[in-house]
Amino acid sequence: MSMKIAKKRLPDMLLEQGLVSQEQLQECLHLQRATNKSLQALLVERGYLSEEDLVICLSEQLGIPHIRVAHYSIPKEVLAEVPEALARQYQMLPVSVTGDVLTLAMANPLNIMALDDLRMLTSYEIEPVVAVASELAGAIERHYGGEKADNLFKTLLEEKGDQNVEEVKAYTADEIEDVSKLESGADDEPVKKLTRLVIFNGLERGASDIHIEPFEKLIRIRYRVDGSLEEAKAPPKSLQPNLIARLKILAGCRIDEHRLPQDGRFRIRYNNREIDFRVGFLPCKHGEKVVLRVLDKGSLSLDLDKMGFEPQPMQAFYEALKLPHGMILMTGPTGSGKTTTLYSALFKLNKPETNVVTVEDPVEYEMFGVNQVQVQSVIGFTFAEALRQILRQDPNVIMVGEIRDGETADVAVKAALTGHLVLSTLHTNDASGVFPRLVDMGIEPFLVQSSVALAAAQRLLKRVCVDCKEPIHVPQDVLDRIQYTPFEHIPNPTFVRGRGCSKCKDTGYRGRAAILEAMLNWPDMHPLVLQRATGHAIKAKAIECGMKTLRQNALASAAKGITSIEQVLEHTIAD
Repeated sequence: MSMKIAKKRLPDMLLEQGLVSQEQLQECLHLQRATNKSLQALLVERGYLSEEDLVICLSEQLGIPHIRVAHYSIPKEVLAEVPEALARQYQMLPVSVTGDVLTLAMANPLNIMALDDLRMLTSYEIEPVVAVASELAGAIERHYGGEKADNLFKTLLEEKGDQNVEEVKAYTADEIEDVSKLESGADDEPVKKLTRLVIFNGLERGASDIHIEPFEKLIRIRYRVDGSLEEAKAPPKSLQPNLIARLKILAGCRIDEHRLPQDGRFRIRYNNREIDFRVGFLPCKHGEKVVLRVLDKGSLSLDLDKMGFEPQPMQAFYEALKLPHGMILMTGPTGSGKTTTLYSALFKLNKPETNVVTVEDPVEYEMFGVNQVQVQSVIGFTFAEALRQILRQDPNVIMVGEIRDGETADVAVKAALTGHLVLSTLHTNDASGVFPRLVDMGIEPFLVQSSVALAAAQRLLKRVCVDCKEPIHVPQDVLDRIQYTPFEHIPNPTFVRGRGCSKCKDTGYRGRAAILEAMLNWPDMHPLVLQRATGHAIKAKAIECGMKTLRQNALASAAKGITSIEQVLEHTIAD
């Protein structure tokens, strides 16, 4: 490698190219001494320099190529030439090996120490190329991320020894096992490390659920991220029983029970915040399947104003929350954020002068100032029975986790009619389906008409990644087919798509946005409810009264550049 690189200084290059001013440079040099951050990072952080301009400057001044590593797929044998610790320390990634030359992508090719260290370690001649720092960090994580798990699994097998592995492989649920031995194995430090690794990997990915699934010759681990399942590196099949046993110990379940489903929960500390897990164990043919639901209070936003709902559903929701009594019912599929929206409503209603009581199965998030009751169906303490007892506790606001049967619906309706504001969830396809659903559950139509204040349906749509979103042109005939009509509050609609980048793992999406369909119980709808009209007829009348449907609200979100047309079509149906 030419030593000319060592004679050039980054500040001189940037000033020579006119990319930064002397004042900006001095400010960042001063901050560099105070924070120990790199000069490049500080210039980019403060908006004085873009990553792309920095890469082009280095490439031109040093006479070395620049590459985009976001979509690179690097063979394992090439990755093996640079240890993970060194790659992360110096932010560099091996790209290819040709003869005795190793091509190395670097954010800072002026780092002579890194180049010398790697040259001595590998005995290759190093040919640096410059890459965008954020893309390089994502590529390093993508290519080296699984190594940590692989190394740990290998270490676990070595520490456990062949004898223990054979015992595990020979184990079947029908045998009378030595529980003390299994419990001891579950408390072994390697098994604890494995359990923490599985959980922490899920938290780092932002998973809402962690799936551990047993098959005949392997165990599969998947994380649900933004509504989709992603497969991850998994431990050897031989470690399955001890991993499951460890999770049972954490969740307070019986480790000697393998034939019946079990439920439990536990709490861990992660990045200085406490996170709850709800755990379900389900016996399957080749072992017990485990699903851990992540209940992260730290990431829970309880501000209705910041949930991004459109004006009509937001106004309708606020009108219902101001009522002294009645039922507010949320509908939508599992995982659509119904409970989060109800918790946000409770947060708004939770005041010193208001007695708020919930009945849940299970209690998902603890909320200060709210009396939360856990259902215990095994001993007969059902939703309906809990509701009856709550009504004797002088409540103002009651939240019922879910109306599952006619008995619960009957008690909830009577509570709404006797001066209480009742919030709950119900399983229907849209808001208009609430009324016929309650009638089907045995509630008289006049009681439904008198008690329901608001019916709402919710969906979660994937957000287009803010780092790689780009505007697209949608032809008018396509807009007509998807029933798009202009919105007064969106004068300049901008439809976008995600190009795919390292931040979103080339999916084009990162995070999710909620859309809401809110139907107030307008007087014009009362005759239809009393006549046991279909949900379709009720929906048509609600649209006449000013309700915006799920499709319309989703299209508004797409017009704002929050989500994509594809997500709108996937999660909503034509009106």
